[in-house]
Amino acid sequence: MSDASAKLRLENLGKTFRREGSEVEALHGIDLDVPAGEFVSVVGASGCGKSTLLRLVDGLIPATTGTVTLHGRPVRGPGQDRALVFQQDRLLPWRTVARNVGLGLEFHGLSKKECAAKAAELLDLVGLPGFADAYPHELSGGMRQRVNIARALAVDPDVLLMDEPFAALDGQTRELMQGELLRIWAQRAKTVLFVTHQVDEAVYLSDRIVVLTARPGRVRAVLDVTLPRPRTLAVKRSPEFARHVEHVWSLIEGEVRQSMERELLAGRRDETRSREGGEHGRTVG
Repeated sequence: MSDASAKLRLENLGKTFRREGSEVEALHGIDLDVPAGEFVSVVGASGCGKSTLLRLVDGLIPATTGTVTLHGRPVRGPGQDRALVFQQDRLLPWRTVARNVGLGLEFHGLSKKECAAKAAELLDLVGLPGFADAYPHELSGGMRQRVNIARALAVDPDVLLMDEPFAALDGQTRELMQGELLRIWAQRAKTVLFVTHQVDEAVYLSDRIVVLTARPGRVRAVLDVTLPRPRTLAVKRSPEFARHVEHVWSLIEGEVRQSMERELLAGRRDETRSREGGEHGRTVG
């Protein structure tokens, strides 16, 4: 996958974590080009390195091998040209909604008046006009994530990195937020790299889907989503949508099941050790 006009490029990207003398290879040999304005989702079994990939692109952690480049320049750390949206909103509870949105702008030296004006613009964009003076505890989960997205957009990043931003929401709110994200993306034309465990979410949102193998994560496939845009939630009931979901799921189903089995086995081992420890404690006592 090579495109000289690509905005975001990952070449032979790999990450190995070293802890207490042991090594865990999270990602291996990732090659990916993301043109400007494209919406790309990353899916794969738990532990395949999806979140690690976003942190590498954001510059929060260094790569072990390979490079990340944006506009042809190497990524060596966090920058204003990228913004990362986490699963948890991480809003500051003592700041109003407007002041949470404007936090990054304050760091860049904008005046209170400029921050307030930009926050008002973005709150209108994410569907929260009139909530500038509210506090995070007064908002629902979906509203808090809207504020989270507005805060990420405030610094006008070229690339929006999203790490399962709707995972903590209930099913109905999640569906609505997917539609809202597409509306915002269409208006702002940002490049998006989106991590999700939900195959249907990836299909609904994306231009392309990157399927990673189990750890160490490698690119198994990059799939084009041919559903026409703009998309409404009604597209999820179409046969073409179902075919896309089935195709992606067929690529990861085996590894997802193996991941679940490993987690179940690990849980049983922990339970056994805990029980044996308790019995030993009673005997000694």
